[in-house]
Amino acid sequence: MNSKTSDSTQRRTYRHGDLRRSLLEAGIAMARQGGPNAVVLREATRQAGVVPNAAYRHFASQQALLQAVREHALSGAAAMMEAELARIPATLPPADAARAALKSVGRAYLRFAHAEPGLFHTAFAVQVEAEAAPVPDPAPSPFQLLGAALDRFVAAGILPQARRSGAEYLAWSAVHGLALLVTDGPLHKMAAADREAIEERLLDMVEKGL
Repeated sequence: MNSKTSDSTQRRTYRHGDLRRSLLEAGIAMARQGGPNAVVLREATRQAGVVPNAAYRHFASQQALLQAVREHALSGAAAMMEAELARIPATLPPADAARAALKSVGRAYLRFAHAEPGLFHTAFAVQVEAEAAPVPDPAPSPFQLLGAALDRFVAAGILPQARRSGAEYLAWSAVHGLALLVTDGPLHKMAAADREAIEERLLDMVEKGL
């Protein structure tokens, strides 16, 4: 009877669509609710309505599922950055456009952390094992978008080339630190207007500090 039940469950699952997508969506939902530690392959298979062995064709381990969820989270952060960058007027002078680009990247990073804390922690606070190496993504990552914004600083004559090396890590660490204060720390309950004002001051500080 158990065998018939399992077979029936698998057939229903395969009819309703792509099993890999179902497992990934379950993993994303778990990360959204509880961060990376909440992503459990066995639970994803339960939610997808299949036996655990069925999942291994698509995700060989829990780390593989976690990596896929992490890639989704990174793509979401990058998409938010690109949407913010797209709002920059094309008529701005190079220096003003470069400043706007750097702020857009930082602002979107902070907004993503506030809007999706579970996915934010999954994207930026997970060490993925070698067995679950990421699949190359042709779209730019959040870190690459930050690098491109800093390259615009150099091209516009704002940042000397001699100071360009490693600038991503300085900017990233400052913005990431504030993001953690907003998601998990003492700024968690701060009013939106006050939080946004501090975020803008931080972005100004990052620009001037480069």
